[in-house]
Amino acid sequence: MSQLAITGGPAVAADLDAQAGAWPGLADAPTEAALLDVLRSGRWGRLHRESYAERFEQAFAAYQDARHGIAVANGTVSLQLILRTLNVGIGDEVIVPALTFIATASAVAEVGAVPIFADIDAETLTIDPESAAVAITPRTRAIIGVHYGGMPFDFDRLLPLARQHGLHLIEDAAHAQGSAWRGTRVGAFGSFGSFSFQESKALPSGEGGIILTNDDALAERAMLLHNIGRRTDRPGYLHYALASNYRLSDLQAALLLAQFARLPDQVEARDAAGRLLDAGLAETGIFLPQRRDARVTQRGYYFAVYRYQQDALDGIPRDAFLTALRAEGVPASVAYGIPVYRYAAFAPKALQSSPLRGLEHVPAYHQMHLPVVERISQHEQVTIPHQLLLAGPEGVRQIVDAVAKIAERRDDLRAWWESQSEQLTPA
Repeated sequence: MSQLAITGGPAVAADLDAQAGAWPGLADAPTEAALLDVLRSGRWGRLHRESYAERFEQAFAAYQDARHGIAVANGTVSLQLILRTLNVGIGDEVIVPALTFIATASAVAEVGAVPIFADIDAETLTIDPESAAVAITPRTRAIIGVHYGGMPFDFDRLLPLARQHGLHLIEDAAHAQGSAWRGTRVGAFGSFGSFSFQESKALPSGEGGIILTNDDALAERAMLLHNIGRRTDRPGYLHYALASNYRLSDLQAALLLAQFARLPDQVEARDAAGRLLDAGLAETGIFLPQRRDARVTQRGYYFAVYRYQQDALDGIPRDAFLTALRAEGVPASVAYGIPVYRYAAFAPKALQSSPLRGLEHVPAYHQMHLPVVERISQHEQVTIPHQLLLAGPEGVRQIVDAVAKIAERRDDLRAWWESQSEQLTPA
């Protein structure tokens, strides 16, 4: 293999980004037409019949095999709305995984409930059912599982656990547009599912989100709360519950509905490429993919997730390998980097200005130690953005070749890394 790009050689995947295309992509004619239709209508909100928001809700819910969808402003308030709908509030406890975007936990705190962190499964990187079970107390009201990177968590273990203890199971499906478990798409297995449409997601609208459910009564209550306590059948200034405004604008909904036309084909393309990439990288012995079993019948993606095997590279640290991989043209990352409970937002000083202030049973988050999530997030996790999978088999080959090249020239990488470290060390 040629010289490493980081030391002046040619990059194996120099045109990978160009093959995959920019994300989100430039607006096409249908997208521009939908946005102009809303713009010219003068009805930019959703408070009218047959709005783009209503049409998108119906289309996305049907695609995800759910009866009800309620579009909201983003994927953070979607979780808050779910918790409000389920009457989860001050002093209640909600179990969440420690490997996720902070919103999974901060949404719990925002309604006055206490996030209780569970560890993750070492191979799937989703919430560990055994760790969740140990965390249950008389105050526990719900478990939020995250379909991490688009990989569904183990419903066959989490649903019975929730039912056994009378808890709500909430799906944080922000990463999982199109993911399916036993042939049914995720989002309505539990009481609710929450999706994000932030611009980096596989279905983007800048900002936006949706909650899904198969429960008619919960859907009716959620619709009431998402609209400042207004009932859809009684317009005007009549309010039947104390609530906030979680509504999605019709401009964003029009963008989503146009982008949604591409989603099914893109989900299939990413899933096929992701399987190839998992197999190819597993063969290198350097990156191990999330374990996927036959119950996961389709995987949507936010990013493809791997565990870096430092021992297989004779002790070369992850940061060194990733620096070399980026130089080869593969924009890999470490995702969220640390467990959520290690963020400054959960330090004692920060909690004094949070809704958790004054609650006696708030854990000492800064003293927590969950061994699996700490090892994986801080030393092993590597992520590859979902849009690169749209480059297809050729893009997959370039990523695998880049990893193999660096592994073969590990001595060169070690020498380069040590030279950089020496330059940064004070005399």
